[in-house]
Amino acid sequence: MSDPRAAVAAVVDPEIRVVTIDELGILRAVEEDPASGRVTVTITPTYTGCPAMDVIRADIRRALAAAGHGDAEVRTVYSPAWSTDWISEGGRAKLAAAGIVPPAPVPAAGVVPLTLAVRCPHCGSPETEQVSRFGSTACKALWRCRSCSDPFDHLKAL
Repeated sequence: MSDPRAAVAAVVDPEIRVVTIDELGILRAVEEDPASGRVTVTITPTYTGCPAMDVIRADIRRALAAAGHGDAEVRTVYSPAWSTDWISEGGRAKLAAAGIVPPAPVPAAGVVPLTLAVRCPHCGSPETEQVSRFGSTACKALWRCRSCSDPFDHLKAL
């Protein structure tokens, strides 16, 4: 049997396939009961209605089974609510490399900054505009660069 934390941390987010659930901050805890060997995984969705949670739970169970941990429970907790501040630096770098602009860290508890413009991940221009509040998933907004005309996703700050 291999490390259950490592197995779960490697699960890829089904909607943003360039990052893992650990890098995205969805993975909260992995605990193994030493007596029974039962693994309990705690996750928090990026938002309450996230349609990917069933797939994430199934992928976690599959990863644990492949690592030799067949007895597993996946718990979903909503408090505290997920925040884009939970995205790791590595996750932010992977998002940016994939052309998805990660949000800036939230400056103070409870304060969500208003995003007026973001730099284009393709050419770096600040001359961008929001096309739609919703992008390829509900947690992303669709933006377009006025300089190079390329569209791109911006992960919403929460």
